[in-house]
Amino acid sequence: MLTDILILLAAGLLAGTMNALAGGGSFASFPAMVLVGLPSVAANASSTVALVPGTLASAYAYTTGAGKQGFRGLAGVPFGVVLGTSVAGGLVGAILLLVTPVATFDAVIPWLLLVAALTFAFGRDFGAWLRRRVHLGAGALLPAQFVLGIYGGYFGGAVGIMMLAVWSLLDGADLKQLNPTRTIIVSAMNGIAVVCFIVAGQVWWPQTLALLVGGVAGGYLGARVGQRLPVAVVRGIIIAITVAMTAIFFKRAYW
Repeated sequence: MLTDILILLAAGLLAGTMNALAGGGSFASFPAMVLVGLPSVAANASSTVALVPGTLASAYAYTTGAGKQGFRGLAGVPFGVVLGTSVAGGLVGAILLLVTPVATFDAVIPWLLLVAALTFAFGRDFGAWLRRRVHLGAGALLPAQFVLGIYGGYFGGAVGIMMLAVWSLLDGADLKQLNPTRTIIVSAMNGIAVVCFIVAGQVWWPQTLALLVGGVAGGYLGARVGQRLPVAVVRGIIIAITVAMTAIFFKRAYW
């Protein structure tokens, strides 16, 4: 048990650092939960619960001071409507996870990790490529946001990057100014999922608390380290971790 706690503390430290630097913390936290013996569905649920304080802290930071002015609607759709649609999708995604048999989720998770890894590695460039070819009108925004919410509640890896890629297709979208909006929406998705997972009894609390403690420490460490490391180095390290974890889970599921 002590070994498991140490593994989870280390994984939480890594996950919190990754999230603070550029995202992708679930690539460290979810595999660690599986490694210490949690079934994959409970591992995903517990990982989400452990990491949500960090995202909520970021959201709170945006609600105070100058960041408070950052919440805004998209393509003429009010912020509250976008938020509500996202939360509804997150609720659906969380319920879908809870009713997914463990064996099915074991087969699906490598593909979800692959999607998240590709999004993290190429999402920004792909978004720029799409912007030159595709325009997303207001009518398509809410359906797209609902689907993103489902993904966020079900698994959520790199959902923030996916969201920005979709929003980049809107006319006049200033992605830097939309960061507060993205942060609070991702936090809300995670929050509703966490409530579902706790009510359903899918959270393994000793493991979750160990991961949470490591995550909080990692978030602080990441903020410090991030001021010293070049962006390219940070992205390179995180991409290497995401590729390795994706390969491991493909091997686990199919070989």
